[in-house]
Amino acid sequence: MRLVYSDIHKEIVEQCKSGSRKAQFELYTKYSKAMYNVCLRMLKNEHDAEDILQNTFVDIFTKLDSFAYQSTIGAWMKRITVNNCINYLKSKKIQLEELGQAHHDKYEEETSVPIGLSVEIVQKAMNYLSDGYRIVFSLYAIEGYDHEEISQILGISESTSKSQYSRAKQRLREIFKEQKL
Repeated sequence: MRLVYSDIHKEIVEQCKSGSRKAQFELYTKYSKAMYNVCLRMLKNEHDAEDILQNTFVDIFTKLDSFAYQSTIGAWMKRITVNNCINYLKSKKIQLEELGQAHHDKYEEETSVPIGLSVEIVQKAMNYLSDGYRIVFSLYAIEGYDHEEISQILGISESTSKSQYSRAKQRLREIFKEQKL
């Protein structure tokens, strides 16, 4: 059974598909801040985030005819944004450490970031993470992807995604202590 989402921005999307510049500007205005924040979390650099954001919206408007309401427009746009960020990072040769399942088992126990921390503090601490840890942590904890999706997006094994996430959480705890956050 194919699921079709009702989208509150369907009228704007349809106008964009028809080439309306006004509708495109409205869609950009509604979503650019959220998509910029995704870029900034993943890329850790304002200039790179701005560049990728602009390229992402070009891609979005180019591919909009293929949008079939199988998700919300926001989720679809976020997926393109995340993919563009990952492609950019791959072009910069960001490496994710491949680990075997046995190595992952050491990190299997569930650990958590201390409760009560503000978003700003967590984002500040994330800047100290290596790119691989930051990307997996951001995709899983912030963007809501599961490890199977992350493994497909990044071209790594599911166990590597889990391990990277676990190590990122451990490193964040260390950063909170070191930085007294």
